[in-house]
Amino acid sequence: MSAKLSNDATYSLHDLKDWSRPGIWLAVLGHPIAHSLSPHMHNSALEELAREDSQYSDWNYIRFDIPIQELPQALDLLHAKKFRGVNLTIPHKVEALPLVDRVDPDAQSIGAINTLWWRESGYVGFNTDGYGMETAIKRNLQTRLWDLPVVLLGAGGAARAAAMQCLIRGCPEIWIGNRSEGRLNELVGDILRNYPESKIHPFLFDSSLVPLPEEALIINATSMGLKQEDSLPMDISCFSEKSVFFDMIYTPPQTVMMRAFGVQGISVCNGLDMLVYQGARALEIWTGLDRVPEDTMRKAALSA
Repeated sequence: MSAKLSNDATYSLHDLKDWSRPGIWLAVLGHPIAHSLSPHMHNSALEELAREDSQYSDWNYIRFDIPIQELPQALDLLHAKKFRGVNLTIPHKVEALPLVDRVDPDAQSIGAINTLWWRESGYVGFNTDGYGMETAIKRNLQTRLWDLPVVLLGAGGAARAAAMQCLIRGCPEIWIGNRSEGRLNELVGDILRNYPESKIHPFLFDSSLVPLPEEALIINATSMGLKQEDSLPMDISCFSEKSVFFDMIYTPPQTVMMRAFGVQGISVCNGLDMLVYQGARALEIWTGLDRVPEDTMRKAALSA
């Protein structure tokens, strides 16, 4: 049995180079990553699984702060040291695509990966974000992805997963906003190549040229809100109280945007349950189990 490490510890590429601890290891990579609740969530689930099956008693989940320029070396080291599974968060979900051996077809169509599974020839990339987001929105906001037009904030890997999941589920129309035009145009182009008949309306946050729907499912897929001093990326006064707002951020539990939308009478939800559902799906991939203890994962994340 391997010695358990603190759920609050954050490791670096330097630590990874010297990694030689026994056991089965799982990890999450991001930058920043110190806010991540994933170690609490996954290790609690693994402890419960270990009570039922001793093979999981030496499984461990930790986090690494890996800047984008260190990602290729980090993934090579993780594979060489046989880390069984890896989660990827901002800013690695798109950049990791060419660095893995194979990509699951659904993740390939999304154009982003957040879950890696160790195989002898290299990591296989999956995307569990779309599943996690859809399940969280349905259970917390009583809204299906095809019930309302979608206004998506952001154009990175998380936004790609959200947009593709919405289109797969038959969302009628999507407005996609971003701060910079280059990445926005790239995302819209990718979507239209996969879904040429879809109704996509790109807009820049500082522009009022594109009218937005009054009633919408608004999804924040940016990192704006991680810091309490962050400001709103755009004017939100156009949205009516019949809209709903889902923020992928879960730390802090109430973001600047959640407060602003809430003041307008709009139902809001943070990304904690998305984290739980996408994490549970990742753990199912790594363990081969049909179901893992979701409730235990949620309680651990909340208590953390």
